[in-house]
Amino acid sequence: MENQLLVSLSEKYGSPLYVYDAEKIISQYNRITSAFANVKSLKLNYAVKANSNISILKLFKKLNSGIDTVSIQEVKLGLEAGFAPEDIIFTPNGVSLEEIEEVAKLGVQINIDNISILEQFGYHYPNIPVCVRINPHIMAGGNHKISVGHIDSKFGISIHQLPLINRVVDNTGMTINGIHTHTGSDILDIDVFLAATEIILNTAKDFKDLEFIDLGSGFKVPYKEGDISTNIEELGERLSKRFNKFCKEYGKELTLMFEPGKFLVSEAGSFLVNVNVVKQTTSTVFASVDSGFNHLIRPMMYDSYHHIHNISNPNGRERYYSVVGYICETDTFGSNRRISEIREGDVLCFNNAGAYCFSMSSNYNSRFKPAEVLVYNGKDYLIRKEETFEDLLKNQIIIDIE
Repeated sequence: MENQLLVSLSEKYGSPLYVYDAEKIISQYNRITSAFANVKSLKLNYAVKANSNISILKLFKKLNSGIDTVSIQEVKLGLEAGFAPEDIIFTPNGVSLEEIEEVAKLGVQINIDNISILEQFGYHYPNIPVCVRINPHIMAGGNHKISVGHIDSKFGISIHQLPLINRVVDNTGMTINGIHTHTGSDILDIDVFLAATEIILNTAKDFKDLEFIDLGSGFKVPYKEGDISTNIEELGERLSKRFNKFCKEYGKELTLMFEPGKFLVSEAGSFLVNVNVVKQTTSTVFASVDSGFNHLIRPMMYDSYHHIHNISNPNGRERYYSVVGYICETDTFGSNRRISEIREGDVLCFNNAGAYCFSMSSNYNSRFKPAEVLVYNGKDYLIRKEETFEDLLKNQIIIDIE
């Protein structure tokens, strides 16, 4: 998506605006499937939490993807998008037994990550096979907030609690049909991923009714020029050999699953904002834009980097700016960034805005959530309207206060 197109979309649909490139999503999906082409049964389940717009889900349905969900609402979105129940896996954390029961009644694959719910579910529904999420106690991920496989994490059943899982299975007669793990996001070191895989495969051999092994995701994408990312091709070659060897040892062809989110949609997204004010202080030049952490919270929450460039004046003389939002708290998108000269009214573009951006947006300061656009086969489609004042009041109940 070139600058001229993005500027025209900003003019057409208004600002701020999320724009997604379907071509990039498709190429990333095909890149993973090609990397693991030597695995006889491969299943990618797109992580809905990354970007849950139903048009994005429909695109993945067209690609023959499954989906990974973490809430009953995401499950229902998947069904609404046309996914069959058997193409949906439900991997929640800390939810009630009632929510898991509701999902189970829809025919979706259940993934359980604690002994208490496993025992309760197995007692009431011993005939419904479930997957179990294992915590391998491996620290991995680009930030401690997105590292979920270490010993202090709330996610998964500890690798040291396998005897408890076996006891529950024996006492309830339930069937474990899958083993799952996810150690974190932005994993760069392939050897760390393979180490976690080895732990899971050693665990899996003790379960005799498996149909699949789900190794999560966490593949890193580049955030800036010259940045490095997970070598998915090398990982595919090395992991495929190990998995195929395990299947022979297990005596059965299992399905290898992944649940990528960021890897599939992050680079496809651009977030467009207008510059309201260029403010010179004694030490800094601020470019204040018509957005804030109500629309894009990742830099404030995870210290994540989003490359920012001026698509209205791409060839201007480069200067240093701190790009900030309009929220009445500190909401700095980028400090001391070298950007082509910014003028009031210019359109700035934030890269890597396809994952965990709109999906984490809010109405803080009573601001509207922005519109979303999908560029597909050379044509732009509005896939979410900008909110209105009526949307802010929609679920509020006004009472008479005298």
